[in-house]
Amino acid sequence: MSFLCSWSGGKDSCYAMHMALDKGYKPSVLLNVLNEYGDRSRSHGIPKVILETQADSMKLPIHFFESTWNDYEKLYIKNLKSLTNMYNLKSAVFGDIDIQSHREWEEKVSMAAGLKAILPIWQQSRKQLVLDMIDYGIEAIIVSCNKTLGPDFLGRTIDQELIKDLEALDVDACGENGEYHTLVTNAPLFSQRLNVQVIGKETSSNYNFASLRID
Repeated sequence: MSFLCSWSGGKDSCYAMHMALDKGYKPSVLLNVLNEYGDRSRSHGIPKVILETQADSMKLPIHFFESTWNDYEKLYIKNLKSLTNMYNLKSAVFGDIDIQSHREWEEKVSMAAGLKAILPIWQQSRKQLVLDMIDYGIEAIIVSCNKTLGPDFLGRTIDQELIKDLEALDVDACGENGEYHTLVTNAPLFSQRLNVQVIGKETSSNYNFASLRID
């Protein structure tokens, strides 16, 4: 029942791991893909040191590899295979909700490593999922977002007020379509809250990113 968790550092992967634990699975290692410079995550733009602090708070090892988007799949499978042997893994847990192409890719790379892909929050109501995450005790902030939301949304906490503001802009409450990405600063899985500060904001390819510092 040992599993690897595809760990973005955000709310969806955190809640997916919680749900997997709730079903009796046992986490062995987290996996995160960094950009080609190795300083922040490929998808969310979260500094490596913050992801390491999250893992330490959950008392789990975290494995990183660096990649461009072009080499992503090849290197993902290579690292999955290596970690499967190292930790005697049986499955890989992912936090996707309802985008079929994402699920197909996750099943494809998992199968290549001899693993079963598990998606604990698959096809649940997007808005209800966010509400459930809040009720469960996940504390998260927006660390990147599209131009529809704009830089003013960076650093905002995922709460009821935010959901109302997102819906007023006709933006998906869960951000499943990539409208925004989050960083979990506290959760029942954590032994301590992360003290993360937004110290700046930048824009790249029409997407906004928060510059983060952890104390």
